[in-house]
Amino acid sequence: MKIALIAHDDKKDDLIRFVMAYKSIFAQHELFATGTTGKRIQDEVSLNVHRFKSGPLGGDQEIGAMVARNELDLIIFFRDPLTAQPHEPDVSALIRVADVYCVPLATNMGTAEVLVQGMGQGLMDWRKIIGEQGEDNGRKG
Repeated sequence: MKIALIAHDDKKDDLIRFVMAYKSIFAQHELFATGTTGKRIQDEVSLNVHRFKSGPLGGDQEIGAMVARNELDLIIFFRDPLTAQPHEPDVSALIRVADVYCVPLATNMGTAEVLVQGMGQGLMDWRKIIGEQGEDNGRKG
C-alpha cells in the first residue's frame, strides 16, 4: 500500500513514536510524507520515505493530487486541532479529496491505530479492488 504520513508541528513527536511502534508494518509499504515529517521519519525511524514539500508550501496539495490520481491508499495526518494553521484551506481540501475518493484518513492516534492494525491483518484489501476499477475509484454517477 501507499501511505501518506503528515503531522502538524505540535504532533510530529507523536507521529514519530507511532511510526516507530508500528515500524514492522510500515516497513512493508511505500511511504510518502510532507517535508519535515518525512525527514524525521527517515532520520529517527530509519524508513524510506518519499518527501514532498512542507505542508504550508504545498505538500498537502501534492498528497491530495496523489489521492485524485488513485495513487494513495491511506493517509495518517496527526492534526493539531487547538492551533490555527496558516494553510488550513489546504488541510480542508486534503480531507475533502480523501472523502471524495474513499481513501481512509486518520486525523488522530486512536483512528490511526485501528487502521494500521487492520492493515497489518489484511483488512484493507478492499483498496486493491478500488485500485483495479480505474481513475474514478469505483465511484458511480
